[in-house]
Amino acid sequence: MAEFDLIVIGSGPGGYVAAIRASQLGQKVAIVERENLGGICLNWGCIPTKALLKSGEKFESLSHLKDYGLSASGATFDFDAIIQRSRGVASTMSKGITFLMKKNKIEVIEGSAKLEKGAAAPKVVIALKAGGSRTVEAKAVMLAVGARAKAIPQIGLEADGDRIWAYREALAPKSMPKSIVVIGSGAIGVEFGSFYRALGAEVTIVEAVDRIMPVEDEEVSKAAQKSFEKRGIKFRTGCKVTKVSKSAKGVSVAIEAGGKAETLEAEICISAVGITANTDGIGLEAMGVNMDRGHITIDGHCATNVKGLYAIGDCAGAPWLAHKASHEGIHAAEYIAGYKTPNVVSPIAGCTYAQPQVASVGVTEQGAREAKREVKIGRFPFRVNGKAVAAGEIDGFVKVIFDAKTGALIGAHMIGHEVTEMIQGYVTAITMEATEEDIHGIVYPHPTMSEAMHEAALDAYGRTIHL
Repeated sequence: MAEFDLIVIGSGPGGYVAAIRASQLGQKVAIVERENLGGICLNWGCIPTKALLKSGEKFESLSHLKDYGLSASGATFDFDAIIQRSRGVASTMSKGITFLMKKNKIEVIEGSAKLEKGAAAPKVVIALKAGGSRTVEAKAVMLAVGARAKAIPQIGLEADGDRIWAYREALAPKSMPKSIVVIGSGAIGVEFGSFYRALGAEVTIVEAVDRIMPVEDEEVSKAAQKSFEKRGIKFRTGCKVTKVSKSAKGVSVAIEAGGKAETLEAEICISAVGITANTDGIGLEAMGVNMDRGHITIDGHCATNVKGLYAIGDCAGAPWLAHKASHEGIHAAEYIAGYKTPNVVSPIAGCTYAQPQVASVGVTEQGAREAKREVKIGRFPFRVNGKAVAAGEIDGFVKVIFDAKTGALIGAHMIGHEVTEMIQGYVTAITMEATEEDIHGIVYPHPTMSEAMHEAALDAYGRTIHL
């Protein structure tokens, strides 16, 4: 007889949330974790990076005090204290997950898991952190094993904890570097570049395609590059990295663009070229689990092709976002418990917490054009938004995309101050299948930067008021 109703492998924002939801539904649940509760997100990703970015933002803002009629002199920073604050925030959040596991009567098993053939679901064989092993069985097993930083050893791009960093090394360095080359201009690369630039490092970001943040709307991408360049960040786009070489003094990054070769020199190279799913060494091949380019293949309820085995989050494919993992975890937990929930597909927002912030949901303008969809597009700049002007945060804009035939909101894109806190309004609208009439009829509080969301929707239909 199965010892548990559900065993969750991995305690990141997908795994621990799934475990809690299953427990709420009366399931007997165990969660297996080989490192720290909270996974990469809470310990080495989402949370500690935001702590660093806030420190950088606060320090950089001191150079603009005169814009607010203020003055101060002799501002400095304690780099070790900044790093320790970030690590402390991560530790606090991880301890919070320990409390939630106890509160919800979820058994935490510390160790590394491997799957073997079972009855209702695969057996889970755990190499315990304390020594020895334990085999547990359940009616269902959920893989929430996440991913790790991708390495490209053939060109020398492999984190060594010294001159070449991935996200772990960039979060807890021994000292503040004077110069950095970041390879990759996605959210991770841009966020680390933004933080280190805020503290005065010379930062160059290298991107393989012809524009930065290539998953974002092209208009937002171009605006972001201009804003980052104003802060002194340099970019090399459309570049192929051919070799990363280390020396006692730093790194040399060889790149090629348009048939021309160039070498970038810096103290540190940060690799932000993507992630690799943690699917190796856990018995998937022997179980016959279907895979697609290293990621586990799942259906609309996060089930794999193996009876009783589910997968969520980064290990199950894009988008590689914590909130997507949590959403899938809750859905799968409810489905396993017998609830007839709708398929897991739902609009997922993307957020980048640099200065300025970038947030988006749904289709881009170029995506809509490529799909030959007839659209109506509206924009509204923060430079004429009352709250933004009062706050001195006038950079950026809001852009919305409506289906011209139905009026449905199908995409929204923002760049500016704290737009990651605003995007959820559009996520809700798309989820609830809102049309332009719905959004036009909403009363937005004044003065708020969110009024730009209303004006952008009005602009798509030639009704904007303040522009």
